[in-house]
Amino acid sequence: MHITAAESQVMESLWRTAPLTPDELIADVRTREDWGPATVKTLINRLLKKKAIRSERIDGRTRYVPLVQRADYVQSESQNLLDRLFGGELTPLVAHFAEHRKLTPQEVERLKRLIDELGDDK
Repeated sequence: MHITAAESQVMESLWRTAPLTPDELIADVRTREDWGPATVKTLINRLLKKKAIRSERIDGRTRYVPLVQRADYVQSESQNLLDRLFGGELTPLVAHFAEHRKLTPQEVERLKRLIDELGDDK
């Protein structure tokens, strides 16, 4: 299932605070994006059709809940990026960021620790 960047804004609201009523969801998304209610409703309907979210009746009111976990979404999107831009290889991705963006000393140290931890698993 592909969730667009715009749809991910609706998902972020639900991952943070589900279940949400339609009005609550619209209000939450609109605090981050300059979208009208009709745009948010369109995104909600797309996500319902994709079965990324579902609506349920709670206390007589419709509320939306995510069916896709954030961790699963992040994993899928990360892998898609890696496959599309770096042939599925992690090293060129890390090298790209190291060459094109100044890494902080904390980031360098964290990467070193990660490499050491991965080496310990062997």
